[in-house]
Amino acid sequence: MENESTAQERRLPLVTRVYGLLTLLSGIITLPAMVLYTIYAIHEGMKQGMVVDAISLAFILSCAQVVVLLINMVCMMVLGVSLLRSRRKHAARWAYALIPLTIIEWLLSLALQGLGSNLIATSVKLCILVALSVSLDPGLLEERRLQHTLRRMEDRDQYETALSQGMLGRDMSGKGYIALDFFNLFWLFMVGSVVGLLIETVYHFAIFGEYQERAGLLWGPFSPIYGFGAVILTVCLNRLWRMNIVLVFCASAVIGGAFEFAVSWIMEVTFGITAWDYTGQWLSIDGRTSGKYMVFWGVLGVAWVKFALPHLLALIQRIPWKRRYTLTVICLVAMLVNAGMTLMALNSWYDRMSGGPQNTPVAQFFERHFDDEYMQERFQTMHIDPGKTGRIDEDAKRFYFTNNDGRWPF
Repeated sequence: MENESTAQERRLPLVTRVYGLLTLLSGIITLPAMVLYTIYAIHEGMKQGMVVDAISLAFILSCAQVVVLLINMVCMMVLGVSLLRSRRKHAARWAYALIPLTIIEWLLSLALQGLGSNLIATSVKLCILVALSVSLDPGLLEERRLQHTLRRMEDRDQYETALSQGMLGRDMSGKGYIALDFFNLFWLFMVGSVVGLLIETVYHFAIFGEYQERAGLLWGPFSPIYGFGAVILTVCLNRLWRMNIVLVFCASAVIGGAFEFAVSWIMEVTFGITAWDYTGQWLSIDGRTSGKYMVFWGVLGVAWVKFALPHLLALIQRIPWKRRYTLTVICLVAMLVNAGMTLMALNSWYDRMSGGPQNTPVAQFFERHFDDEYMQERFQTMHIDPGKTGRIDEDAKRFYFTNNDGRWPF
């Protein structure tokens, strides 16, 4: 009887297994079709004598998009098999792994086609993956069970003891310091967004003697770059928290420098935005990062892992269990709305700077409420040059084709 109950408890809900089946079937049908279509497109292009500019940004982004789509599709098929077999732990791992892949897919689509209906399917898939990772994660599942049990217990000594010993939210396997679940990472992102903005603002004021608005979203004191930086440092350094400070410093410097380079490049190819330029500085890499700021990232990583993370984890775990999921969902929705409005405002700003038509209700709304003057005042470190993007649109392709002897920009 106990084994039957355990088996039923471990079996995933029917709707989850149906989604796994649909994901697997979609991959089986779409993957060969996509490969065949790519081969056909290449063959037709060669047949018609089209010349491809292999070093153009648009061509490189298009190739990267195809590769990421293929990898993503294979991983989704593996996730589908795990869901069908009710392998909760494996499915949770694949869902977590697919989240950054889907974000990359989303960013490539944004860079090539801008903000539009092309992002809907990827956004829906990302939301489903986040929901799956939260619902399937064994650690969060166990925490919810414990919460349910504690609600029925008159004596909460077990909870109070775990809280006082700082074990809530910890990685119980002992391999890392913190449990890398959605709840912990989301609140580390929130703290990093605010604290990072505060540090950068104070640093700029101390060095240059002036206050500069350095927020990264339309509303609130948030810099998502530092939020994602905090999450990436936590994930990458989680198993190094006992290691020598020099090792943590070097790892943080490399990770932070690579992250800063990637963010600068993504902003440039999607919206033509330059938010910082370190050209001419010591060990400058294309002006996107430098030795000076890699040292800063190294110091920040040591301070984060060795000193700040234990206190932040204790603070996060102080959120009452009765309210933690509700509060997290509310804050998550608010941040998604803020981020979505910011992306649309940046896209509208880009369209105006590139001379695009402002004849849609959405474009007119953002032009009226978030005009160029407002955007420049809110994002004082950002400057837009539409010529730096990797976007592809039909008018540009036709113009390029007719004026460059059949040479396509991708």
